[in-house]
Amino acid sequence: MSRILYREGIGECGIYLDFQHRVAQAAKVDRPVIFVGERGTGKELAARRLHFLSGRWEGPLVAVSLASLPPTLVEAELFGYEKGAFTGAVSARKGRFEEAEGGTLFLDEIGLVPLEVQEKILRTVEYGTFERIGSSETRYADVRIVAATNADLPELAREGRFKEDLLDRLSFEVIFVPPLRARTGDIMLLANYFATNMAEECGYPDVPYFSPRAEKKLLSYSWPGNIRELKNTVERAVYRCEGGLIDDIETEPFRNPFEKPSEKPSNTIDLERYPYIHEEIDLKYLKKALDDAGGNQRRAAELLSLTYDQFRGLYRKLRDRLPS
Repeated sequence: MSRILYREGIGECGIYLDFQHRVAQAAKVDRPVIFVGERGTGKELAARRLHFLSGRWEGPLVAVSLASLPPTLVEAELFGYEKGAFTGAVSARKGRFEEAEGGTLFLDEIGLVPLEVQEKILRTVEYGTFERIGSSETRYADVRIVAATNADLPELAREGRFKEDLLDRLSFEVIFVPPLRARTGDIMLLANYFATNMAEECGYPDVPYFSPRAEKKLLSYSWPGNIRELKNTVERAVYRCEGGLIDDIETEPFRNPFEKPSEKPSNTIDLERYPYIHEEIDLKYLKKALDDAGGNQRRAAELLSLTYDQFRGLYRKLRDRLPS
């Protein structure tokens, strides 16, 4: 089976290969792209792959994490400023649009951009021009914008928190990054990759391997933090086992071993309800797969990266809750 290896962009299940194909297709067209996905799914990794497959691959790739910037500094970060433009501007500074000239500007968490800055981004996208803060000089920007978000941008637009015109201009292509729970066939591939790298970092002579018990836990967990959570979990298990067999997988590192049995902090998951939460997630993806497959159960199983027997087991469990 074909396999894609791009740093941590590893996968061989059908859903992931389809996603990577869409990224490669979009890379060829010099238009904005929005990646939508949950935390830890690898949105920035996908943006990097798109850049290096595009005609701009020799140009710079400039990434901006908007979640790490105070709203008051977003405009200065993106568009730069002139000396004396505001208190503390002791010298002129280029913005990220200028730094990305001829290349790609990756805007992570685009939904956090303040409305007044959205207006300036819109003008830059439409006309390819902008001004630094404190300057009336028009500058030109030859930049491809690639954005990422885990927010519902159309809903933000309906609420007036995201400009509809900007959303229209940025959404030439919208690509959803599959969560790890939709890529169960890739979990052990990724786990072994992370284990190998961590063993090398720790200086272990042999690569640790997972016991059937550990593998079952890896495959049955829902991975709400996706690939980032899997990586942390596997690396923690590798360094603790000191080489050899990995038999213990800890997915809740903040569980207090000294907590009294009667205590249940209000901010923890209600473990009595947790199976039902999983069932709701399974039901959602089962419905979607059956719809996409036109009711064909074998095709739906392929879309979910399940064997037909695994799919039938899931179907029998939830069929009473499926629409007739």
